[in-house]
Amino acid sequence: MMTRLALALMFLLAAPLAYAAITPDEILPDPAMEARARGLTKQLRCLVCQNQSIDDSNAPLARDLRLLVRERLKAGDSDAAALDFVVARYGDFVLLRPPVKATTWLLWFGPALLLIAAGLFVWLRARRKALVPLGPLPLDEEEQKKLDSLLGDKPSRGGSPNPEGSP
Repeated sequence: MMTRLALALMFLLAAPLAYAAITPDEILPDPAMEARARGLTKQLRCLVCQNQSIDDSNAPLARDLRLLVRERLKAGDSDAAALDFVVARYGDFVLLRPPVKATTWLLWFGPALLLIAAGLFVWLRARRKALVPLGPLPLDEEEQKKLDSLLGDKPSRGGSPNPEGSP
């Protein structure tokens, strides 16, 4: 029983390694530079998957971007310079956390504005429904007199609008 549990645990822990996006031919020989490359690739969005970093993606474009980042690091670029190179090529969209600037305000503040607008709409709609009476309001005395004069001499309350009483 214990052997089966240990074997199952081993397979569960090894399963993510089988699906790793980084292939052995991409890994840099220098562990420090590889760690820098992995840090950078975790900050970049896969343009195919769009909600996954290029470090986690198996898409061919993600592989190309991982290799590009590693080439820039091997060429002597700093982390910021390597990121700037990729952003210059693909735009702020390639960053998983784009900077807050005029061109990305809608991205950063749009969801909050939509939530506020929806809340305001619901609040105004509920307030308007609460102010609208459910049925017709009764006539005041002046309105009742005017109605009686338009319908004839007989009062309209409970009586027939036709003076002769015929249908």
